[in-house]
Amino acid sequence: MATSAPTAPTVPLSVTAPLTAQNPVAGPASLAPPTGGTAGAADSVRPAAPSRRRYVFIAAAIVLAAAGTAYWLHSRHFEETDDAQIDGSISSVSARISGTVVAVHVLENQLIKEGDVIAEIDPTDLQIELDEAKAQVAQAQAQLDAEDPNVPITMASNVSALAGAQSDLASAQASLSGARKDVDQLTAQIAQAEANNRQAQIEKGRSEKLVAQGAVAQSDYDSHLNAAVASAANVDALRQSLAAAKDRVAQQQAMIGAFSSKFTEIKSNAPRQVATRQASLGVRQAALEVARAQEAAAEKNLSYGRILAPVTGIVAKKAVAIGDHVSPGQQLVAITQTQGLYVTANFRENQLERMNPGQPATMHVDAIGVDLNGSVESIGGATGSRLSVLPPENASGNYVKVVQRIPVRIHIDDGQASIDRLRIGMSVEPEVTVR
Repeated sequence: MATSAPTAPTVPLSVTAPLTAQNPVAGPASLAPPTGGTAGAADSVRPAAPSRRRYVFIAAAIVLAAAGTAYWLHSRHFEETDDAQIDGSISSVSARISGTVVAVHVLENQLIKEGDVIAEIDPTDLQIELDEAKAQVAQAQAQLDAEDPNVPITMASNVSALAGAQSDLASAQASLSGARKDVDQLTAQIAQAEANNRQAQIEKGRSEKLVAQGAVAQSDYDSHLNAAVASAANVDALRQSLAAAKDRVAQQQAMIGAFSSKFTEIKSNAPRQVATRQASLGVRQAALEVARAQEAAAEKNLSYGRILAPVTGIVAKKAVAIGDHVSPGQQLVAITQTQGLYVTANFRENQLERMNPGQPATMHVDAIGVDLNGSVESIGGATGSRLSVLPPENASGNYVKVVQRIPVRIHIDDGQASIDRLRIGMSVEPEVTVR
């Protein structure tokens, strides 16, 4: 039977290669077919090795398919990215006045509260400006107090002058009326005196003829002569009085014209004088307001000498030291706010199809190794490339499509553990539930 045993079959290359790899020390003798009774055992063992590997490969393929299916099912409900960071507000504190820094009260990375003093500027010059402004206010107030009574004084003077001019005009008009009456009376008296004078002259002529004839005594003639002379003198006197009366009439008329002009002038200028005084008072009042504004500005500048923290946060960058001369607008420190932090996640545009505000999100913070909860707050209005300093010009040159990223703002829920350890700029891996 031993001589008639068939020759062992040749082992295929696909089977021998793995066996050689599993036993690299075995030489050519290991590949020789066994002889004797062991050949039957070897034939019964070798065909099982390829079956186990096939099963392993199939199991691995099933596991990979299951893992891929699970990942696909998971990815349908979530969108994630590693292009995200903690974001917030950074306040740049700058000087509002110029001066020399005499004290600095903060250090970098120091936690400060709103209202804490950051630095102090030498207040000497600022105090001098305030004292000067106060002196200008006092001067303007004194000038206003001196000008204020002038308005009622001017009004009273105008009323008095107007009343005096009106009284003088009325008096002149009364005098004119009296002078005109005198003229009329003297005119009548002259007419009577002329009539008497004519009669006296007639009597004188008759008496003169009778005396020449010796019909009357010389005494009668003398009497008629004296009467005629007196009558003529009376007429002349009355005529002179009439001329004087007419002069008085003309004088009163001139006075009435003068008084009337004065009355008109006073009546016209009185409101203007009052308006001028009121305008001057307004100028003084405005000067006082300007002085008060300058005083308020000086007080503000003095208060600006103490530079205060506008928000609560951490001093991220200090650029001021004692002895530095600072100018308005010069940045002294930067304060990163620790409140109101959020996440800015730059998702690819093809990840935003089902993303909407209000969807829940989890965020893994690399620096502190915790997961935080939040929700999508808003989606950016433009891609990051369009908001860059040099936006792309796709209309020029050859175009290559690049998947764009859009910033998404994610709100961080309050009251979570380790939230106080968050800092602006920390890397975050957010995962948004989109279904």
